[in-house]
Amino acid sequence: QVQLVESGGGLVQAGGSLRLSCAASGRTFSSYVMGWFRQAPGKEREFVASISWSRGSTYYAESVKGRFTISRDNAKNTVYLQMNSLKSEDTAVYYCTARNEFTTNPGQYDNWGQGTQVTVSS
Repeated sequence: QVQLVESGGGLVQAGGSLRLSCAASGRTFSSYVMGWFRQAPGKEREFVASISWSRGSTYYAESVKGRFTISRDNAKNTVYLQMNSLKSEDTAVYYCTARNEFTTNPGQYDNWGQGTQVTVSS
């Protein structure tokens, strides 16, 4: 069974940085795409970034491009989301997820972590 555990969230001032981690276990992820989504209060869950575990190919939402960087450590089975130049609109619960094919549709993912809260104060 796939297990995804996020960490690294917190409170930060606008313009600051945070690094989120997602520890993955329960299967071999070499053929999977790992993704980060976020959900703000009263809003739908939205795609943030993804990375192909095998090739390292990345894809970003336009709203975070140039500010966020997704990466992975194969030895640790961990995916990271480095978030720089944070804005108040980045405030949300951030979720890690995994799937055998890339999609930005959260409804097509079966495996989710518990989420980690990111709050950006202006």
